Amino acid sequence: MPTVIACLDETLRRFGGSPTYALTDNERTVTIDRVAGIGVRHPVLVAAGRHYGLTIHACVPADPASKGGSESTVKVAKADLVPTDANLLPEYRSFAELRAACDAFCKEVNARAHRETHRVPSELLVEERGRLHTVAAEPYTIAFGVTRVVDEESTVRFGSARYSVPHTLVGERVWVRVNGDELVVAHVGPAGAREAARHRLTTPGNPRIDPAHYPARTSDPLHPKPKPASPEEAAFLALGSGAERWLILAAASGAERIRTKIRRATELAALVGPRQVERALGLAAEAGRFADGDLEAIVDHLRLLGHRSSEPLETGDDTLQPGTGAWQLLGSAPRW
Repeated sequence: MPTVIACLDETLRRFGGSPTYALTDNERTVTIDRVAGIGVRHPVLVAAGRHYGLTIHACVPADPASKGGSESTVKVAKADLVPTDANLLPEYRSFAELRAACDAFCKEVNARAHRETHRVPSELLVEERGRLHTVAAEPYTIAFGVTRVVDEESTVRFGSARYSVPHTLVGERVWVRVNGDELVVAHVGPAGAREAARHRLTTPGNPRIDPAHYPARTSDPLHPKPKPASPEEAAFLALGSGAERWLILAAASGAERIRTKIRRATELAALVGPRQVERALGLAAEAGRFADGDLEAIVDHLRLLGHRSSEPLETGDDTLQPGTGAWQLLGSAPRW
């Protein structure tokens, strides 16, 4: 029923108006029974017709004059839209591709003169709109499908499978329905009806989750980001990325007295410069050196390394390479 009413709604909006009545076949969503040859209409469809300002009529069974008209659309679809060996159309990979083919077909045939009226349908429709009723601003709610309540995880269940919706709708009532191979979630708020989410259909145990439906993460347990909560912490983190890396790895390793160590690092930076300490903190983090005195030792090593790198390399006797002097004693008389 939601699909039938949704198709009716879309048809009327394409017409740009609602006629006095709509003629359709005798599917069970239209005629639920026949008494003395009189079709009993489905009450939901009657209510939908009242919403759009039209009456639903069903064709007479086995009557070519009425039934043939409603079946012509089926004939057209089979001949020009559904892939067959005769028309050699390719297969559609999704229902959305079939919809796109239908739209393209409608634009093509409605833009050329009809062989009976010799009028272009799209131009004739402009004249006929003057005799049509105005379409209701909002679709009949059952056209949206069945109702669901968005749970705390910002998902709804349909067919025992879970689908995500925007987190702002937690606790709200939404409508869900199948549209081809997609699930459409609609929400009716103060501003009217709108599509809240659309997913490809899935199976139980394979939820469809769209990250865009959830707020941006402020923290990530796998990639924590330090946030200073005191002037002391802010001063330490201001040293740079090395300080941030040291804090993350030191905390993960279970290092003791971290607060005391970051205080010492800040004081040391005031003595020897923040660049030197930030570099030492980065090296300590990568080497896993978080014990007392480790940072000071690395700073001293970097300072010594920097001092040596600024001096020219020594040559000659100052080399550490072993010489050949010891070979001179080979074969000589031992000294007592």
